[in-house]
Amino acid sequence: MDATSASSASPAAPAAPAAVARPPESDRIDPALRRLTFTLIVGALAVIFDTTIMSVAIDSLAGQLHTSLATVQWVTTAYLLALSATMPAVGWAQAVLGGRRLWILALGLFFAGSMLCAAAWNALSLIAFRVVQGVGGGVMMVLMATLIMQAAGGRNIGRIMSLITVPTALGPVIGPVLGGVILHLGDWRWIFLFNVPFCVVGGYLAWRDLPHDGPRHGARPRPRLDVVGMLLLSPGVAAVIYGLTQLGGSGGSGGLASAKAGLPLLIGVVLLVGYVAWALRRGADALLDVRLFRHRSLASSSALLLLAGAALYGAMLLMPLYWQQVRGESALGAALLLIPQGVGTLLSRSLAGRYMDRFGARPIAVVAFAVTFASTVPFGFVTATTSNTVLMAVLFVRGLGLGAAMIALMGGAYVGLQRDQIPAASSISRVAQQVGGSVGTAVLVMILQRAMAGAHTVSAQAAGFGDAFWWAAAFTAAAVPLCLLLPGRGGADSEAQDTDVAAVEELAEA
Repeated sequence: MDATSASSASPAAPAAPAAVARPPESDRIDPALRRLTFTLIVGALAVIFDTTIMSVAIDSLAGQLHTSLATVQWVTTAYLLALSATMPAVGWAQAVLGGRRLWILALGLFFAGSMLCAAAWNALSLIAFRVVQGVGGGVMMVLMATLIMQAAGGRNIGRIMSLITVPTALGPVIGPVLGGVILHLGDWRWIFLFNVPFCVVGGYLAWRDLPHDGPRHGARPRPRLDVVGMLLLSPGVAAVIYGLTQLGGSGGSGGLASAKAGLPLLIGVVLLVGYVAWALRRGADALLDVRLFRHRSLASSSALLLLAGAALYGAMLLMPLYWQQVRGESALGAALLLIPQGVGTLLSRSLAGRYMDRFGARPIAVVAFAVTFASTVPFGFVTATTSNTVLMAVLFVRGLGLGAAMIALMGGAYVGLQRDQIPAASSISRVAQQVGGSVGTAVLVMILQRAMAGAHTVSAQAAGFGDAFWWAAAFTAAAVPLCLLLPGRGGADSEAQDTDVAAVEELAEA
């Protein structure tokens, strides 16, 4: 007889008082879940720090590797494409290998990629090894959210999401500063060797703490990889993101009409449309079941994550450039000036998660995006002499809004979903955020380049940045009305919708 049966068979057993005390614990995160989350976060920090440190290292790499900036940009682009192309297949891989095995394998792959990058002998070898890193990192970023949300069982989504987003909140705060210090004091190879402690400790904790879940299929037949879906979806996502990166670097002279940007975008869109048609026909056996978009929570969260990615990553590109090109700051100085935004993001997570569990994702997202919009507007008025103190204060408020918005959006995506639907939802939300970031970066770079084309004075350059910041504010403003589509208090809206969908399916089957 197991422990559960024994306690139920003996009403007078010592476990009875714990049962009475259980309701108050429903608002607290289980210690085992906290341990699981901490274990996954340690490994995920390697991926986040690697990405954010690299953002300030491109210029230095071009000089130290004796290559052009256009070539060394592929160090970032190749990593991003591998990351994005891997994400859709994570659900299938988890079903085949189990979450624990897949996490350790992905972390080991990222570790191997980091060591290879540190040993790279030229730009081409570094680009190739970054692809290895990207495959491991893509699996980890999707699987972390999947494992934690599955373990949570749909409870305390907001508070759990506030824990999951610790790496993404810490990365923009610490990563660029670490990158600046590493490049100032040491060799560029330490950018990748910095990942080693996180990989080693994260691997040990995963081996010790992650449950031995095994493959998810159990007694069912071993799940088959949707090869056609994989050949359509992963290249489609990668082609769209690649086209967007080239669009942002086209200087505005050609844009969508240029073969370098327009052709990959066209191919990517065709592949994605083809995948949707294939997935609708294949149903639950598709690589990612697109029928999940019938859940209003996932559909609205994904649309908003596109806009949030554009607002977050696009503006994060503009801000350090403004301080470097207009104000003459170094890369490290610009990174230090961005710290208040990261601090605000960190501080808002816990409060946003608590209120999301109480009131639902909708009101939190509306307020958060409104705050983010209001704190982005001042950057539209920047000049060459705007007080850094004022801008840092505004950035702190912007960080508060962004942190709360990401908690509401990423948590809202899972409301009303069943356990076996969570892997697909994790992949969809991550891809949406990735594509949104690429869209925002591409659009804002084009706007900035066109505005700066005739700017021959510092004041004119500042005005060009102001125009680009207005577009970043517009991305944020567009998200506010869409927030009304998110689930309300307790996910009641989502649950009601799920009931309607189930009723329609039963009628169709009848």
